[in-house]
Order: sequence, then C-alpha cells, then structure tokens
Amino acid sequence: MKRYRSLIWRMFSASLTILCWALLGGFFYFCSDALRPSPTLSSIPADCDGIVALTGGQDRIEASINLLKQQTGRDLLISGVSPHTSLLHILSITKLSPLPPELMKRITLGYQAATTIGNAWETAQWAETRHLHHLILVTAGYHMRRAILEFHDIAPQLTLTPYWVQPPAMATPWRLQTLSLMLNQYFKFIGALLRAGLAHQQKYEQEGFRPPEER
Repeated sequence: MKRYRSLIWRMFSASLTILCWALLGGFFYFCSDALRPSPTLSSIPADCDGIVALTGGQDRIEASINLLKQQTGRDLLISGVSPHTSLLHILSITKLSPLPPELMKRITLGYQAATTIGNAWETAQWAETRHLHHLILVTAGYHMRRAILEFHDIAPQLTLTPYWVQPPAMATPWRLQTLSLMLNQYFKFIGALLRAGLAHQQKYEQEGFRPPEER
C-alpha cells in the first residue's frame, strides 16, 4: 500500500511539475507575442470592408480612425462604449476632431458590450446588418489573442485581420504593474481557450451585454 501511495504521489508531482513548466513557458510566449510592434497601415489587406475597435485601452480608437481614413469606404464600429458617451466626446478626448462628415457617418458606437464576449456578439450583429465579411480587429497586443478566439467562436463567418496597438504600459514590460496586467490577461486567455473548447456559442444571447437601462 505504501509503495502504491508513493507511486501515485510521484505521478501527481511529475504531472504538477510539467503543468507548471507548461504554464510558465506559455506565459513567456504570451508576453513575447503581446509585445510585438504594431503592424503598418500598408500591411492591411485592401478587401477589408469593416473595422471594429474594442474599447478599454489607449490608442485603439486613434488607430481605428486612422484605418478608416486610409480607406474611406469602410465602416467602423467602436464596441463597448460607455452609456451616454457621444462620438463628439470620444473624438475630443482623442484629439481627432473634427472629422469630415462622410467619415462621421461611417462610425457606429456600440453601447451594449461589457466584456470581450459582448464585443464579439455586438460586432457579429453589426456586421450582419451591414453585410460585412472581412473586419480589421483593433485592440491591445495583450488582448488580441483572446479577442480573436472569442470572435472566431461566436462569429466564425467573419474573416479577421488583427491590428494590435501597444499601450504606454508596454514600454516598461518588466515593471511589477505591467507583469501583473500580463499575467491577468494570460489567465483570461487560458479561460477563453477552455470555454471555447467546452461550450461553443450557437446563437445570439445577452452574455457580455450591459443590462437595459430602466426608464
């Protein structure tokens, strides 16, 4: 019995050690991937007919509007905007105003999404109403892998071209605060992997959406 318990303990210890090393190696790869320089505007395929910017970090909206200026025939969704926030307010904060009226008309603010899953639902609905098929996805480098995973799971019919930006915190990646952010995003990515593997979303639901306001 003692020998059997010892064997079980050794197998458990070996499995735990392998898991820890796999998680550590995965974290270093995740950090390296997240810190890649942003793509150039010229690297974006010309057949992209829409852009979606996920709120929650600096420089995402600026990058998405620069992409819109690059090819004015595209439509832009800014997903996850706080209630009662107007486009003019957003543009004034980002110092991008004024924009030509023809560009302003192509920008939609999405107020429903409260999470990355909500961003994916909101984008899928928006793209369907506008008959869009190839979107440029704009978010932070550390958020991109999880965002693509959620979008592919919820809206597999959409083709996505990633366009990641690097917020100021990434200029000092080895600071404790930045490492804490990266570790948090890494475990969220692992959670999204498990979720996508175990429970695919089959229809539009309110998960990740803000509750409707009382009137």
